[in-house]
Amino acid sequence: MRKTSRTIRTRRSPERDGTTPHSRTATRAAAALAAGALALSLTACGGDDDGGGTDTGGSEETASQVTLPKLNGTSLEIAAVWTGAEQANFKKVLAEFEKRTGAKVTFVPAQDPIINFIGSKVAGGQPPDIVMLPQPGAIKQAVDRGWAKPLGADALKELGENYSQGWQDIGKVDGKGYGVYYKAANKSLIWYNNQVFENAGANEPKTWQELLDTAQTVYDSGVTPFSVGGSEGWTLTDWFENVYLSQAGPEKYDQLAKHEIKWTDPSVKDALTTLAQVWGKPDYIAGKANGALQTDFPASVTQVFTGGDQPKAAMVAAGDFAQVNIPKSMKVGTDAKVFPFPAVGDNGPVVSGGDAAVVLEDSKGAQALATWLASPDAATIQAKLGGYLSPNKNVPDSAYPNSVQQKIAKALIDAGDDFRFDMSDQAPQAFGGTPGKGEWKILQDFLKNPKDIAGTQAKLEAEAAAAYGN
Repeated sequence: MRKTSRTIRTRRSPERDGTTPHSRTATRAAAALAAGALALSLTACGGDDDGGGTDTGGSEETASQVTLPKLNGTSLEIAAVWTGAEQANFKKVLAEFEKRTGAKVTFVPAQDPIINFIGSKVAGGQPPDIVMLPQPGAIKQAVDRGWAKPLGADALKELGENYSQGWQDIGKVDGKGYGVYYKAANKSLIWYNNQVFENAGANEPKTWQELLDTAQTVYDSGVTPFSVGGSEGWTLTDWFENVYLSQAGPEKYDQLAKHEIKWTDPSVKDALTTLAQVWGKPDYIAGKANGALQTDFPASVTQVFTGGDQPKAAMVAAGDFAQVNIPKSMKVGTDAKVFPFPAVGDNGPVVSGGDAAVVLEDSKGAQALATWLASPDAATIQAKLGGYLSPNKNVPDSAYPNSVQQKIAKALIDAGDDFRFDMSDQAPQAFGGTPGKGEWKILQDFLKNPKDIAGTQAKLEAEAAAAYGN
């Protein structure tokens, strides 16, 4: 998953989006409720976990809740940007599908921006049967270009039984279902090295000011406060989105996501100014800005949890999926702990991401694989392996390998339709999802020079206007 986690190529009405507008009061209340539930669930986690990071053992057969056809002799390809443990665990889910149907499924490694990767495959006449798309905007692009095929009746039935309406709607284009959100992400989390916090006498912060105080306390103890995987621009958009959602509120968030307000809006200035309180202190970031820009996401997590009580950094802002990069020697819930991204405004943020299975080659086999991925059977297999979160409400909490992950999953499901999807994933790919370009590149430049707030806003607006066409 492009941690994503990461809908919109042009300005669209809520009906065209497939989303339902909420009032400012309702969304604030929902965000507060979800953030509060998450805070309660995470702070309740202690050393009683029954598992660490990722279990890379063999897959377990789950009780069959989905009917699949026999597909002996059928060969399928599925493409995704996943690597490492994430890819290995997903292959176990595919292996169970092969076992149940007799089909042969090949995983095709893809690169970001995945929509360009798929375009080259389509142009060459060899598209994969299914692609995992990490942006709602990419789903619409695939539909607009005639690549994506609508989901069949069986897959839609599984979605209706297993997903909240909000998660179903995110996978729709013009009211028709195209995407199965197989994997979700809670991107409003900060993971930390508990030994460092204990040595420093630091506490889990609940507000942004408390986060700054905690960072100073950790710094005074001799450990750099933050690890930032700045070589991958989406990690920086996650920082911005959490700050912006909490500080500006969900209504402004939705408007900026649709480019209904400009990036030169004062609310963006406020968010960048807030970010600069961390990014503008070089000693607060492992390797300073230049080092962070050479650090990828997996390394940004790993360096918090290696080096004993003197790691390269104490904390990393990262989604639930960070668990796959926490060394097995560090027990999740005891050595590696997590708290909700602190509230900058009245309420803490609840930002989600996800990866959707989209059918490119309409066939009995491809539709069966989409149906499989929409089922609790498939999601339960990967849930047991750790580092994974499913929006499928019929995956039991007990499937997750430790109490931290169980409670993160419960908080996501309990939020129902009341969450905000990753803003950069809602943007056109050229602005919100391309390495070295658009928002990713501009925020990387801002990490290097966080004093240039006005210049950063101007660049963001120019790139956004070109990408959105308004």
